[in-house]
Amino acid sequence: MPDNTNQSVAKTALVSGGARGIGRCIVRRFLERGYKVFVFDIDEEELKHTTTVHLKQYHDKKQLGSALCDLRSVDEIRKHVKEAADFLGGRIEVVVNNGGIASPYWKDGMAMDDFDTYAQWQAYIETNLTAPFAVSQACLPYMKLENKDDSHHADDSDAGPCVIHVGSFRAEMSDPNQEGYASSKSGLVGLMHSMAVSLSRWGIRCNLVAPGRIKVAHECKLGDENNVEWQHQNEEKDVGDHATNRAGRPKDIADAVEYLVNAGFVTGQVLTLDGGAVRMK
Repeated sequence: MPDNTNQSVAKTALVSGGARGIGRCIVRRFLERGYKVFVFDIDEEELKHTTTVHLKQYHDKKQLGSALCDLRSVDEIRKHVKEAADFLGGRIEVVVNNGGIASPYWKDGMAMDDFDTYAQWQAYIETNLTAPFAVSQACLPYMKLENKDDSHHADDSDAGPCVIHVGSFRAEMSDPNQEGYASSKSGLVGLMHSMAVSLSRWGIRCNLVAPGRIKVAHECKLGDENNVEWQHQNEEKDVGDHATNRAGRPKDIADAVEYLVNAGFVTGQVLTLDGGAVRMK
C-alpha cells in the first residue's frame, strides 16, 4: 500500500470482520499505511476493544470508524455501507470481505446425515458467500471510477479501486464434515471470478486470498490482556504439516492483501497462503 500519511486526502478502506483475528491485522496494516478505515463486525465487545483500546490512536484521530453489522441482513449491510462511505468522505477505495463463519466444521460433532445441519448450511452460505456479494454491491456507487479508460492507460496511474475476498484453502481440500464451510468458500472463488470480469468496466479489480491454517489467538482482546504472541501458538504439528515449517500468521495475510491492493495488473486471481499444506502428502 502506498504511504498516505502525509497526503491531504487519504486512501480509504472498508473491512468486514475486522474486530479480531486476520481482519484486525488487516485493519491495522491499512491504518499504519495512512488509510482511513471503517470496520464492520458483529462482536460488540471485540469491536469496542479493537477500535478504542488496541487502535486507540487512530480512533482518536478519527482515522478509524466502525459499526456493528449482521452480515446476514442485507438491510443492515446497505445501511452501514452508507454510514461507512459518509465517514470515509464519500469514496471507498478498497473493500476487504473478511467477515464470515470461521469454524470449518458442523457444530457439536454433527455430520451431514443429521438434518439439523441444514440451518448451519444456510448460515454458512448467507454469511460467507451472500454477504461478500451484498457488501461489494452496496459499495459499488462509492468505488466506480469516473474516467476509467483515461486513468488506467496512463504510465503513472495507480492500481485503482479493488475488492478482495478472504476465502480459504478449504475451497481445494477438506476434512470430514466441512460441507457448509468448504462450499461457501468454493463459491466465493466463483463470485470473485465473475466480479473481476463484470467490474472491470468501472476500473475495479477483484481478487481472493485463501488462507490456510492461521494462528490468530493473539489478535483479540483476551490475547492482548494475556500478552499472547504468535510464536506461542506454533506447535510441533504445524512444522510437520507445512513446507514452510510453521503455521501462518495474520501478518502473512495482511502482506498478501497489501500486495493485491497495489497490483494493478492482477485481477480474477486466487492467492493461496497455506505454507504449502495443499502440496504435502
